[in-house]
Amino acid sequence: MSITVELPALGESVVEGTITRWLVKEGDRVTRDQPLVEVTTDKVDAEIPAPEAGVIERILVPEGETIAVGTALVTLAPADAKAATAAVPSARTAAAKPAAAEAKPARKASVSAAAPDAPAPRATPVAKRAAEEAGVDLRDLSGTGPGGRITKDDVAQRAAKPAPAAPRKPVGTPAPIHRVAAPSAGGTTPPYLHYQVEEGDQVVPMTPLRKIVAEHMVLSKQISPHVGTVAEVDMGAVARVRDAHKKAFQSQHGFSLTFLPFIVLATVRALREFPRLNASVLEVAVVEKRAIHVGVAVETDKGLVVPVVRDADTLSLTGIARAIEDLSTRARTKKLSPDDLRGGTFTVSNPGRYGNLYGFAIINQPQVGILRMGEMVKRPVVRTVEGEDAIVIRPIMHLALSYDHRAVDGAPANGFLHHVRELLEAGDFEL
Repeated sequence: MSITVELPALGESVVEGTITRWLVKEGDRVTRDQPLVEVTTDKVDAEIPAPEAGVIERILVPEGETIAVGTALVTLAPADAKAATAAVPSARTAAAKPAAAEAKPARKASVSAAAPDAPAPRATPVAKRAAEEAGVDLRDLSGTGPGGRITKDDVAQRAAKPAPAAPRKPVGTPAPIHRVAAPSAGGTTPPYLHYQVEEGDQVVPMTPLRKIVAEHMVLSKQISPHVGTVAEVDMGAVARVRDAHKKAFQSQHGFSLTFLPFIVLATVRALREFPRLNASVLEVAVVEKRAIHVGVAVETDKGLVVPVVRDADTLSLTGIARAIEDLSTRARTKKLSPDDLRGGTFTVSNPGRYGNLYGFAIINQPQVGILRMGEMVKRPVVRTVEGEDAIVIRPIMHLALSYDHRAVDGAPANGFLHHVRELLEAGDFEL
């Protein structure tokens, strides 16, 4: 009996993925756990492995197609099936043959006669969307995808080329209008949301990953009423602990001790005191979660991903640092597994050295809070020294909390952030 391989859930809140590249073809023999296809989602690029050894019977989804989680990708014949399976024409191949046979006589017809009824070019859904956004006519393209289908890359290449020079027009003749339309839930776009592309503009079609991220960010804003609050934190105590141990830490563990593990550990301790921030909204209830799994946003060349430090409340500062280093390395080398991205209960976002003063991040659904680190800089502040007020230079960082007002009111949100600040300024950390 054939085995159907479906698109699995590849991360928290991931509902769809785009088929990037098939690594096998129909008729190929594969071994258990051999990668079959590359899939892109808003959180990770993943390879879907074969659940058993066998023969690829039929590929059900073409490259470039965006599909929902649970959609059948491929059917796999048992391992003892004969390689002759490849000789059995797929449904697409079988359907294509009569179509091609019928099309042959039409070639004798004149171009002018065939043009009005010419079928739409074969293109992937992603390519169609990209062409619409970029103002590219698919009829002008030659497809390089399977079966001659037009792909996203074909559209991008055409969009990047300068448009051919238009014939000179009499003064006063209006130029043709090309519009980039913003999406609309109702199916129509108000005129004021259109932008007229002007000479010199560069139209860059969204990649599948960028498009999915955009959709999920809009969805989060629609679901959660976001509220923000900011704390100014004196990181002097943390800096002293780090400076005292960073050389020995680097020598012992082989990587640098950064400020991020301190922030995560303080966050974990505060979540224990304020469990409403470690929660999800479930219909008309709020679920306060027992486990604390902290997502740590990591920037990669493909975009932002959020791998999860599991059971962070059971880890020491060194354990959290080691987990973050491992996840960050695997994120940047595209070695994260779907399990690395599942189950986060709260997120800490670290934009890096150039994080600016502060910024409010969008909540990672179905969580109810996300803490974003700002840039740490030396600033003059007033402190009491031996009973006298004095202006001193301190390393200051702003922490910005975005929270879901459906689940969290201002008092617990501000209490949580204040406690994070207290823990960091106390500097009570052991490696």
